[in-house]
Amino acid sequence: MPHPTRRPARSTGSATRSPWAWALGGILVGALPTLVVFAPAQWLTDGIAQTSGQRVLVAGARGTVWTGSGHLVLTGGHASQDQAALPGRISWRLRPTWGGLRAHIDAACCTPVPLQVQVQARWNGAHISVTDGQSHWPAAMLAGLGTPWNTLQPQGQLALETRGLQVDWAAGRMVLEGQAQLDALSMSSRLSTLRPMGSYRLTLQGGAAPTLGLQTLQGALQLSGSGQWVGQRLRFTGEASAAPEREGALSNLLNIIGRRSGARSLISLG
Repeated sequence: MPHPTRRPARSTGSATRSPWAWALGGILVGALPTLVVFAPAQWLTDGIAQTSGQRVLVAGARGTVWTGSGHLVLTGGHASQDQAALPGRISWRLRPTWGGLRAHIDAACCTPVPLQVQVQARWNGAHISVTDGQSHWPAAMLAGLGTPWNTLQPQGQLALETRGLQVDWAAGRMVLEGQAQLDALSMSSRLSTLRPMGSYRLTLQGGAAPTLGLQTLQGALQLSGSGQWVGQRLRFTGEASAAPEREGALSNLLNIIGRRSGARSLISLG
């Protein structure tokens, strides 16, 4: 008597799981735009900390990646005990653009008009442009960066002005265009009893070989120098000296700034 042919058992598991799998996939796809829009600000601040080697931190972040605020803190990097926070909070607004991102950064203490930065992704690099503007920052913030600023403990006001400033990165190479000017006004240091010591100007000029210039606007401490980027490295030489009647009050500072050569202190970087 022939045995009845057995039909293979129908798998009910895949049929049962399939609707649930599709439902879960649908939920994830639907949730993705929400996740992107409401991504927490901490994601952005963690990225800034990692990219800067822990030298730039945003503490107490609130809001989202796209619209948020926090306290700007400068530090000496990994394991450093030095840090300085900007008074008040900074706020940001990021908006995607075609092939890039636009950022508005506002600090109530320091930016009369929000700073505006445009970032465009490019093949093997990026293009960054800064809208012309002015801002003012407390020099005491620099002490958070560690050596030598933690020794100098500068006090005064930093006035930053940018004009046509643009930076291109391609294959690890930087090309700078435009100009940035930083005026260090009514500066003083814990290494000198003279207050203020003077006011100074740093000028960054873009081009095929970007240059950096230092000059004294006024004051008993005289600073001057010039430098140029060779490849990705800055080579700068300058000198510091004191007005004859102020040499005693500025001697300790001159010993720290550079290598003493008589009444002068020679500065060399790179």
